[in-house]
Amino acid sequence: MYIIVITMKVIILPQVLDYLDKTVYVLYEKQYFSFMDLSKKYVDKLLCDIEKNLPTKRHKPAPKRFDKYGKGMKYASFKKSKRTVWHAFFKLRIEN
Repeated sequence: MYIIVITMKVIILPQVLDYLDKTVYVLYEKQYFSFMDLSKKYVDKLLCDIEKNLPTKRHKPAPKRFDKYGKGMKYASFKKSKRTVWHAFFKLRIEN
């Protein structure tokens, strides 16, 4: 009998964190949220959702146009409202 344990460690690149920090301000400036702290909470919840649920999310191969960011990427979708879906792009790396 064999037992296989599969785990996924989610590592978020500094560039992604910078992008999400800027997104907080954009969401506030474009008046998606009336208070900066609400905008920050929204982005924090998105990040938490990605970290927690990416390992179990169904993922698909990324379209070829995203090869400029890395070949062989995958993506998973995170629906936040009726109109908003975020896509997390990532690479799977297998280690022994």
